[in-house]
Amino acid sequence: MKKIIALFAFVMLFLTLNAQTPKEIYQAGKALYEAQKYNEAFVKFKSAAEQGNKKAQYYLGRCYAKGRGVAEDDKAAFEWYQKSANQDYAKAQYRLGKCYMKGKVVAKDEKKAAELFKKAVNNPKGGDEILSDLKKEASEGDTDAAKILKMIKN
Repeated sequence: MKKIIALFAFVMLFLTLNAQTPKEIYQAGKALYEAQKYNEAFVKFKSAAEQGNKKAQYYLGRCYAKGRGVAEDDKAAFEWYQKSANQDYAKAQYRLGKCYMKGKVVAKDEKKAAELFKKAVNNPKGGDEILSDLKKEASEGDTDAAKILKMIKN
């Protein structure tokens, strides 16, 4: 009996030491995503997203939106973007704004879209990058980027 208890304690200790945090799971998923190993990345993102990691929630939304590692599903993408945006993740706020701007999954609502775009570009963590990308894309002729910049100014 003592051997069984000792073995059980050892196994529990081993599992505890090897458990990954949601942030570590997300980081592993992002590395897989960047290596275009979308099926494996999806599994990591899903695990971290379900544990509340806002970046994993955003990337899970991207996987659903682009059909990377999973069947394309705009409704699921919207829901994951929304969860991430609710945690003030700038990229998710931006993507959610695009859903409202285009009427994707939700009724088209340019007022709500503008509100989300403003939140995204004014977000202290990532807003500058989004604004910079929008300006670059608009200067290259991207009409959506130009429209978004106009929405932000009003």
